[in-house]
Amino acid sequence: MAKADTPSPEELMKLDNFLCFAIYSANHAFTRVYKPLLDELDLTYPQYLVMVALWEKDDQTVGSLGEKLFLESSTLTPMLKRLEAMGYISRVRDRADERQVRVRLTETGQALKAKASAVPLGIAGATGMEPAEIGRLKQEIATLRASLLR
Repeated sequence: MAKADTPSPEELMKLDNFLCFAIYSANHAFTRVYKPLLDELDLTYPQYLVMVALWEKDDQTVGSLGEKLFLESSTLTPMLKRLEAMGYISRVRDRADERQVRVRLTETGQALKAKASAVPLGIAGATGMEPAEIGRLKQEIATLRASLLR
């Protein structure tokens, strides 16, 4: 027997009741807000994430960047080639282990951080949320992601 608060099958099949659709459509809304900010940097959102990861910790392997960003190397490598062509990063084989490729910021890539520093504030402002609310929501989404990855 179903609990009183369990939605009916008809209610469950309504798009507005899908958690995944709420996240999917919020992602599209984020994309619209990010686009003009990242256009000023000539970066796509995934490229921006790579740069943020490198600003946080420079000189990483392709594998460690992929783990941090939840990206396969087959997706990450073309992005890294583009960022290298733009002059923001360099890719070099690890001297200790030739199988590893290390990714490092160039001076141009390091300098881009100052220009990009306005992006997080622009995004936070667009949410209309207080920093504590953003922190709680981010933690809940990270918990959800961890549950789904099990």
